[in-house]
Amino acid sequence: MHNLKDLESKASGTRIPLNQVLDQLPYNEQGLIPAVAQDADSKEVLMLAWMNREAIEATLKNGYATYYSRSRQAFWRKGETSGHLQKLVAMHIDCDGDAILLTVEQSGPACHTNRPNCFYLKVDGEQVEIISEPETG
Repeated sequence: MHNLKDLESKASGTRIPLNQVLDQLPYNEQGLIPAVAQDADSKEVLMLAWMNREAIEATLKNGYATYYSRSRQAFWRKGETSGHLQKLVAMHIDCDGDAILLTVEQSGPACHTNRPNCFYLKVDGEQVEIISEPETG
């Protein structure tokens, strides 16, 4: 079994069974790991959510981003109610295993506020500026 530190010296093209890597992820005390969703075409960072191992496996199995809601204590497929799905293009795990990057094809706005992404609050000195409008339609 490999640990993530062992992978730092491995050559490009080395392959490790997914289960071995998922076993090594440093999930927090709730069994969760942060996941960043990025648009596959524009490279825009869309949102941050949380996944546990089951959500990771569901995302890989069904091809659509599935997260774990800390407030509802339940799984949710992004866009399940809004129709603004995130189709998985690729999944990456960072070098320390403490974050997941989902490259996705986003249909519609990513944010529950109907904005293109969740990062519409820009810090500007001592103020925060809203930098995008909700989509209408």
